[in-house]
Amino acid sequence: MACPFARIFMVNSNGEVKVALLGSGTVGGGVIKVLQQNADVIAQRAGVKIKLDKVLIIQADVGKPILEGLNTTFDFNEIINDPEIKIVIELIGGTKVAKDFMIKAMEHGKNVVTANKDCIAQFGKELFETAEKNNVEFAFEASVGGGIPIIRPLKESLIANHLTEVLGIVNGTTNYMLTKMSENGADYDAVLKEAQAMGFAEANPAADVEGLDAARKAAILASLAFNSRVTLDDVYREGITKITPEDIEYAKSLGYVVKLLAVCKDSPKGIEARVHPVFLPTSHPLASVSGVLNAIFVRGDAINQAMFFGPGAGSLPTASAVVSDIMNIARNVINGVELHIGCTCFNNKPLCPIEESETSYYIRLLVDDKPGVLGAIATEFGNAGVSLRSVVQTNSAETDHAEIVVITHKVKYKNILNAEEKLKALPVVDGVRSMIRVECD
Repeated sequence: MACPFARIFMVNSNGEVKVALLGSGTVGGGVIKVLQQNADVIAQRAGVKIKLDKVLIIQADVGKPILEGLNTTFDFNEIINDPEIKIVIELIGGTKVAKDFMIKAMEHGKNVVTANKDCIAQFGKELFETAEKNNVEFAFEASVGGGIPIIRPLKESLIANHLTEVLGIVNGTTNYMLTKMSENGADYDAVLKEAQAMGFAEANPAADVEGLDAARKAAILASLAFNSRVTLDDVYREGITKITPEDIEYAKSLGYVVKLLAVCKDSPKGIEARVHPVFLPTSHPLASVSGVLNAIFVRGDAINQAMFFGPGAGSLPTASAVVSDIMNIARNVINGVELHIGCTCFNNKPLCPIEESETSYYIRLLVDDKPGVLGAIATEFGNAGVSLRSVVQTNSAETDHAEIVVITHKVKYKNILNAEEKLKALPVVDGVRSMIRVECD
């Protein structure tokens, strides 16, 4: 018996939607594999067969076995000038060439699917405007969180909420490194070498460890959550290169874990978009996310809290998100649906200057081990307008010195910078070893 709720789809003469793929690297190869292996169930769920009609080959992809039997080309014009190709999947990476290809594809009436966080974080406005002008769809679920569904929930599922906060562990490399530092007591250099040997970190890991990759994703998340344009240049960024085993151990003893977070908040002073290490309470849902996994925590007035968790990178997880976008667009194409959810940045909210952002802080000082030191330090914090929540003094491995660790109450960043300068000028302070934000529940 046919299902009474089965949906009847109108299909074209050959019963398929043709798509073209630009690039067959790690993610592109995964997309080919998913489209081939899951072709039957994809057709059933999308309501139409999706045919990978052409693959644009770049030099690095020449000779790959996965391309055998596929219709390949070196000429992008073959794709954009083919009227039967309805969807172009951009997976070549980078910015200039990828952006130009996506713009040209949309100008030729092609819907575009991409995983390119770099382009969206820098050129999202232009890409969305081009899509709207040409009445095509521009989808990018795979640009943040790999296989984790987060773009569509922010654009569709949660739009009844006033979202106030999005916190994300959105870089698997740094999360793996911090997890290993916590588990093994190893230092930064040792875990970086391990991550590189495991294939989790590039030979040049700067984009990951200095927070650039996470900052691109923060720009996208903030734009979607708060319906106001945030670009990469708007995101404050610190990496994990200065995190030490001592910081990790102090975090444990104080009830925290150290994570690199993308922090997006809709505050009274404007949108905050920043990436930096944090002391995160062990009770927070993100605290238990370990290894290369990603997670994104969302707070809204109606839903209260929600968290999206899973593999944030990799060939097949990212391909899963790409193919879901292809299927949604194919369904619309075959049904003649022209209502697209385009750019949702209809507000023009101000950005909160980083100096005005407020958090608590963990600060570790190396000081002379003698009477009166605590009093002198407390005085300088007070002069800078910084209130202390807790103070711990421990012995140092260095003779005649001690370490003082303080956790502050919430304070503006500019006050902390002022306190840091005052502390450095104190004769009894031999160094400000660490200063890390504390993210409260």
